[in-house]
Amino acid sequence: MSQSRFNSVFLSQRLSLLRTLQRMVRNPSTAEDLLQETYLRVNRALGERPIEHLEPFVFQTARNLALDYLRSRRVQERTMVEDVPLDVLQSIAAVSSTPDEAAHAERLLARLTLSLGRLTPRQQRIFILSRVHGSSYVEIAEELHVSASTIQKELKLIMAICIGVAQRLEQHP
Repeated sequence: MSQSRFNSVFLSQRLSLLRTLQRMVRNPSTAEDLLQETYLRVNRALGERPIEHLEPFVFQTARNLALDYLRSRRVQERTMVEDVPLDVLQSIAAVSSTPDEAAHAERLLARLTLSLGRLTPRQQRIFILSRVHGSSYVEIAEELHVSASTIQKELKLIMAICIGVAQRLEQHP
């Protein structure tokens, strides 16, 4: 299939694709980003192999990207809500923070970085897999050849360390 044929299909379906993405992610800016990523992914796929039914492929690619986005948001929200007390979350500097709040957030980040640096290499790996990559306990356990309950216990310990650092900073800024 030619590039011009794909561009024609994409342009004719752009508005419909955008509406679908906006309904799914409920954010116009994110929907636009996902639409651009859809174009890039389908374009790349066309360079690798012929696609017989282009229009359904484009829509399925867009839906898959939206679902991936929503899944990653759920992991992010779950991580924040389950593991960190609300007062700690609220103490992290926002864009509109005062200079004192920003300085506090910098101190918190520096102390957390120092504390996390003192973890064993395995604990650091667990933390990164869980909190950065969003891996489940089972996925981490399989990768590290331990039980899921071991991973859960290690993460509880790691998060207790992080919470302790934040609480100590609150007591002794």
